[in-house]
Amino acid sequence: MENYRHLLRDFEEGLLTEMKEKGRIIEVKAGQMLLQSGQPIRNTIIVLEGLVKLFRESDEDGSEFFMYYLQPGDGCALSMICDRTFRASSVTVRADTNAKLLVVPVEYTEHWMRNYRTWYHFVVGTYRKRYEELLETIDHIAFQNMDVRLEFYLRRHSQVLGSKVLELTNTQIAQELNSSREVISRLMKKLAEAGKVRLLKNGIELLKL
Repeated sequence: MENYRHLLRDFEEGLLTEMKEKGRIIEVKAGQMLLQSGQPIRNTIIVLEGLVKLFRESDEDGSEFFMYYLQPGDGCALSMICDRTFRASSVTVRADTNAKLLVVPVEYTEHWMRNYRTWYHFVVGTYRKRYEELLETIDHIAFQNMDVRLEFYLRRHSQVLGSKVLELTNTQIAQELNSSREVISRLMKKLAEAGKVRLLKNGIELLKL
């Protein structure tokens, strides 16, 4: 925990002590499933290193709809308000890179909401941030054409990853935008012809997005 105090600096000492006593730090590999849709939520997580992706899965064909990333210092909003009833998750959570997570059983977070104002403000701030992100995503889905949605998707990933080079395939992008690989391939070719991206063997480089 001492190595991550800069991420948890807004929490009071009593809460940090309980996090150390009640929680545990785990290491996960890129691609590892942390929670699947329909599974009971037994723990809340705070990301200490790496990136974690949240997405919805279609019951019909298993296609994915990307929601947002959790970065170092972020907590999983959905798990923060769960209680001892262990409600089923409505999203799937997967490590996008190798990551380290602080994992705490949800029964302790109930106590923290009542007794630690810093945890209360952290939870409220997390929900506000995710709500605003989802509104932005919904706006693009409801009111924008696929080419605009694709550019938004690429910019967002670049900002989160801190890189202009994205290791994404057209199939991955199509799944997360609920489109087809053929449509994404055609739009990516148009972006490349416009000088906005460079198509690489194993990904995409953003140039003028």
